Amino acid sequence: MFKKIIVGLLVGMIIMLSQTAAVFASETPKERASQAIKVLQGWYNPATGIYDTTGWWNSANAIYALADYSIKTGSDEYLKLFQNTYALNIGKEFLNNFYDDEGWWALAWIRVYELTKNEKFLQTAKDIFTDMTTAWDETCGGGLWWSKDRNYKNAIPNELFLQVAARLHNHTPNDTVFLDWAQREWTWFKASGLINENHLINDGLNKDCKNNEDIPWTYNQGVILGGLIELHKATGDDALLTQAQAIADAAIKILVNEDGILREPCELSGRCGSDGPQFKGIFMRNLGFLYETTKAQAYADFINRNAATLWTKARNSEGQLGLKWSGPFDRADAARQSSALEALLAALLPPSANP
Repeated sequence: MFKKIIVGLLVGMIIMLSQTAAVFASETPKERASQAIKVLQGWYNPATGIYDTTGWWNSANAIYALADYSIKTGSDEYLKLFQNTYALNIGKEFLNNFYDDEGWWALAWIRVYELTKNEKFLQTAKDIFTDMTTAWDETCGGGLWWSKDRNYKNAIPNELFLQVAARLHNHTPNDTVFLDWAQREWTWFKASGLINENHLINDGLNKDCKNNEDIPWTYNQGVILGGLIELHKATGDDALLTQAQAIADAAIKILVNEDGILREPCELSGRCGSDGPQFKGIFMRNLGFLYETTKAQAYADFINRNAATLWTKARNSEGQLGLKWSGPFDRADAARQSSALEALLAALLPPSANP
């Protein structure tokens, strides 16, 4: 009798595990992204047009992710949301004291334009870009300052400036102005010393205009990929793709844990603040661009491995996604959720790329 009970329990457990596995197996990349977005939208504040629990620039990336999802899936569910965020915040023209914040909003409205074809979104991105150009001066031979206080030249505003300029050029017939800026930026950036001997990009320059050897954040390895890809589209210069691949290859080799899962350097100290949780998703978005351009299987494999791992190891029972994609789940906020969402969106690859 006892043996029959044990056998019955074991059979029941096997059936339960099989059913659980079937549920996970039945979730397509699109279904996972859709579920993650629904959770993210729980933080959207319709009265402000941005996301509670996170910041201004993070909200720009969440808006970008929603537009990206809409383009990739054909969804029109969030069209009113884009209009709401735009209407509530256009009074300040999406400008503030930080040029990188401005760059994130320029990219967000470019992506919304790519979805809607509404010229007002593209024009807003152009207006933001015009303000960003005022950050350029000849200190350190060129490049943008991080803020309007003009006390630090670093990687991220310059990478954003490159990508925004190149994307605006690719959406503007007969343009020369945006292309000139993109080429000027890249000429300065590659000579600036920001790219270290390991092909990773450090945070910024010191007062002597040398690489400060500060943390190689994942998003600094990501945004540059998008900029180089867009400039390659504009010019056909294959050296740009070679450089992009060198940076991407270094990032997926060095900025990972022992299982090859992307890890922000600050995860080791546990001090990622409110900004760090956003970074990895930005890298994955741009690595997706690089895969789409090069069709390199290594990038598809990396994207799929990270998306699958975070879904199974960094997700709680409410569908919230945490900071450490290898697990365990830590806590929830809109930055963590939208960052992980970007990895899931990158995994919306052509079927042949999904093993």
